[in-house]
Amino acid sequence: MIMSIDVREKETFRFVLERERMLKLKLKALRRGVWFKALSRIDRALFNLTIKIVHGVRSFALAKTVFTVVRKLEDALENRFLNTIKEAGFLLARKLSFFAQKWGNDSARAWAFDKSFVKFLAIMHLNNPRAFKP
Repeated sequence: MIMSIDVREKETFRFVLERERMLKLKLKALRRGVWFKALSRIDRALFNLTIKIVHGVRSFALAKTVFTVVRKLEDALENRFLNTIKEAGFLLARKLSFFAQKWGNDSARAWAFDKSFVKFLAIMHLNNPRAFKP
């Protein structure tokens, strides 16, 4: 697959693939347990070497290759949060809505479908220590 990329996109590569940004992305992936799951050994080696050797990526070929690794990491990080929203957030929202309705709060029926409430519950679930999770 050959990609046609204009000059503006080349500048975007330089902006996105700076050492500091790559280090932050790696640290975020390591903390969330995505680094080893989402990337192959070669991808991790390429990313680590780029961080160690290059301050800012200037080579277009290297930028394209590293950018694919960055996309993999970002997709894996995003998917974990979206999965948590689907699995934990909606489940918790339904449970809380059910209990609140049982206690007499009729307006709690909308809680199960309130996206901001579901996101809040998913974030709370992610931040709970594992010892407290069912």
